[in-house]
Amino acid sequence: MLQRFLGKTGLRTSEIALGGLYTSTLGEGIDETIRMLDCAIDRGITLVDTAPAYGDSEEILGKAFRALGRKSDALLVSTKLGGRPRPFDPRDVKGLSLSFDESRRLLGRDCIDILSIHEPDRPGIYDWWTDRRSPAGPALDFIQKLKADGLVRAIGLGGTTVSELAHQVSGGLFDSVLTAFNYNALYREAADELLPAAKARGMAVLVGSVYGQGGLARRHDEIVRQRPMWLSRPRQAQLLAFYSLLDETGLGIREIALRMVLGNLDISCVLIGARTASQLQESLSAGLAGPLPPEILSRLDEIAAMVPFRPFEEPMILPFGKEYPGPGMPNLGAGIRVGTL
Repeated sequence: MLQRFLGKTGLRTSEIALGGLYTSTLGEGIDETIRMLDCAIDRGITLVDTAPAYGDSEEILGKAFRALGRKSDALLVSTKLGGRPRPFDPRDVKGLSLSFDESRRLLGRDCIDILSIHEPDRPGIYDWWTDRRSPAGPALDFIQKLKADGLVRAIGLGGTTVSELAHQVSGGLFDSVLTAFNYNALYREAADELLPAAKARGMAVLVGSVYGQGGLARRHDEIVRQRPMWLSRPRQAQLLAFYSLLDETGLGIREIALRMVLGNLDISCVLIGARTASQLQESLSAGLAGPLPPEILSRLDEIAAMVPFRPFEEPMILPFGKEYPGPGMPNLGAGIRVGTL
């Protein structure tokens, strides 16, 4: 597994890391999480990302770390603030301190390698900042103190927007940014503003949802041809062109999706939200071939440019084979929020 620097943090990570939404009872539970972590470490993965909002992921990961003993010391741990305790007040330093202490207790780590503020870019979810123009307030002061005290090695932001998150990145107050749903084979919104802003400030960039929570993990030819009500005509045409490229090149959908993102050396690591050790193995195998050849990447860039920005009514997660959730973005503030598959 190739290693990359996590921006200006001085830390290094494997270019593929493990996203922790499904290292929980949302996935296959403790036994499978132990198998996944064992497989991940053996294959050279050195970072796992989780959050209090990912169900019981922190608790399950902590149990798996203890089961694996010293072997789990090979993993950097990234977690977040947000959603705990309930009711959650993002400006209550006592509550934030309790949440951080609980993360350390559950994970069995005295020091957290990366601590991010979760969903700082959607005020309707968590109203973190006292000044909308620039990150400011108790939460920022709190995590900066944790870093100064050596309880956190790096501080970051983790969100799902582009312009708002880029605006918060531009202040240079954070070491890392995790972006999901905005940079993959077909969705490139983060490339215009967010990724350049992070690069200019030497920040680590962690990318989630390279498979779009399943939309780019497998083909859905028949559903796309039928064009359900939530699928715009431009997106339909784009997906059909993408499937044609897969047929022409003989590449698997997961392989082309993963290799495209890994080819961008401004990305520190790609988070794979696998449910099982076998799914993780499939992704690791897909990424072994390295960056895509220039001619395939050029074709893929042309296909991505067919829909440069999301159609207004498009769901954040394309509901292939699922009940249509209605237009617009899901309510990320209710219960378990979007993961990093």
